Amino acid sequence: MSKKRLLTGLQSSGTLHIGNYFGALKPFTDIYEDYESFLMVADYHALTSLRDPKEMQQNVINVVKDYLAVGVDPKKAVIFRQSDNQDHMELGWVFDCMVTVPFLMQAHAYKDKVAKGLEANAGLFTYPMLQAADIALYDTDVVPVGEDQRQHIEYAREAVGKFNRAYGELLKTPNEMILDGVGVVPGTDGEKMSKSRGNTIPLFGTTEEIEKAVMSIVTDSAGERPENVYAIHTLLRSEEELEVIYTEHTGRYGDLKKLLASDIDAFVAPMREKRAQISDDDVKAVLADGAKRAQEISRQTITKVRKAIGIAL
Repeated sequence: MSKKRLLTGLQSSGTLHIGNYFGALKPFTDIYEDYESFLMVADYHALTSLRDPKEMQQNVINVVKDYLAVGVDPKKAVIFRQSDNQDHMELGWVFDCMVTVPFLMQAHAYKDKVAKGLEANAGLFTYPMLQAADIALYDTDVVPVGEDQRQHIEYAREAVGKFNRAYGELLKTPNEMILDGVGVVPGTDGEKMSKSRGNTIPLFGTTEEIEKAVMSIVTDSAGERPENVYAIHTLLRSEEELEVIYTEHTGRYGDLKKLLASDIDAFVAPMREKRAQISDDDVKAVLADGAKRAQEISRQTITKVRKAIGIAL
């Protein structure tokens, strides 16, 4: 029996931290071989907020290096860049014509931007339909997302449903795969680890950078153990192991932080070393191969769509 097809989009916003790894990268690496997996570098989506061409180019290179470094095998997954396949833009426009302005105005990302006084550009407004096209082009069965991203898949289903009702059952309706634990990794201040909060521990940082970040973790002196330190430590060791360690070091918060820093460094060192060996040319070769493989699938979908809507003569 053939594997179900899975697609996820990758956007790099700079240096990755361990929250990114345990919240998104690791859950993906744990499951991707069980599916026919597609990893899309979402560079067109990034245009809704990024205006620096050099940063855009470097982000594309970096995000592919990141996934290769954590263990994704490009022979077992199709890794490609969104902008290398114009089928995404074409189907995105078709979907734009399927939905209403009031429907798009209900999108969480759009409303959040407006509420924060940030630029709500047209690309952000129609973002859900390009995302729906990303998914529908590959007859995607499942899309791994966090609970807070469930609406993205609901919008994709709505676009596909409207197209199918208008032109016949041609496109597959996708389902979300809710990944437990996505987005809940604590930062050095005890809140969700986030680059914008400045509370991160770098995933590919040096030993010194990791130790500096860990030593800055806010501790609760009212308790018998530093809860913020312990919460991050549970990502690396079992509760049974930690019970012994934290009992033996009761009240010695500095020592516990040093133990955590050592454990994180030992964990990330192999990935850090692997990433350092991946060249920009390696990434370009992976993306060129991925674009070819992706287009072999998407071209079948866009051909059906063109015939259905009457623009294929």
